[in-house]
Amino acid sequence: MTLFSRKNIKIFSIIVILLIVVFSSVRGADNPVKGFLLGISSPFLKTSRIFSAGISGFFNFLGSIGKLKNENEKLLQDNQELLAENVRLKDVQKENQTLRKELDLVPKKDYELEASFVVGQDPQGLGNYFIIDKGENAGLKTGMPAIVSNGILVGKVSEVYGGTAKVTLVTDPESLINAEVENSGAKGIVRGEYGLGVKIDMISQTEVINEGDQVVTSGLGGGIPRGLTVGRVVRVSQSADKLFQEASVASAANFSNLRIIFIVKNF
Repeated sequence: MTLFSRKNIKIFSIIVILLIVVFSSVRGADNPVKGFLLGISSPFLKTSRIFSAGISGFFNFLGSIGKLKNENEKLLQDNQELLAENVRLKDVQKENQTLRKELDLVPKKDYELEASFVVGQDPQGLGNYFIIDKGENAGLKTGMPAIVSNGILVGKVSEVYGGTAKVTLVTDPESLINAEVENSGAKGIVRGEYGLGVKIDMISQTEVINEGDQVVTSGLGGGIPRGLTVGRVVRVSQSADKLFQEASVASAANFSNLRIIFIVKNF
């Protein structure tokens, strides 16, 4: 093997090139080499940068979706709350309008009244009592009469609690109210017929009563003022023992639609 063999010349040339590259780098003349290398690698660098940007954008997109979802859920919740509040305000407005209308009709000058709203009723559907939103805190007591517009009697307070009270209606068979037929003055007892209506019985056979006669409270017993409207006679009959007259009475109140009841505290 000679010193200047082809193999040795290749090795020597490679060493020289490497020395030149190292020397040139120290001198700051590596820009052409770096430029050449960057030129070769730039397509790969661009692809990597685009791919990296795409991955970053993808995760940012996913994050924005989650943020938009949370914002949308909050907007839906706020919207539902606003709708509920709007319904509540409309209901309050309607109640206030109804209350003003009823106040214009009840005999305020004759009695001390406590306005109350119906918040519950007989769960058996017999229409025998209501629960109202006033109680001891408003000075209510058992036995106080309950009326609606135009002085129509609907019942009496039978139980009183802190903030509510039970009003037993005149349609309850346990309800007994002293009453009279307005035209003739015939006295009797008004009692309920299991939620179906009311009747007046224990009327003397000597009294004259007719269909269409008005039945009002007589004031006897002192618990209920005289002259409250009960209803009108729709049918006259005899008691089972034939000793008294009795009559079915159509109440002047629509019990199924009552929302406001006035309690007579003093008269």
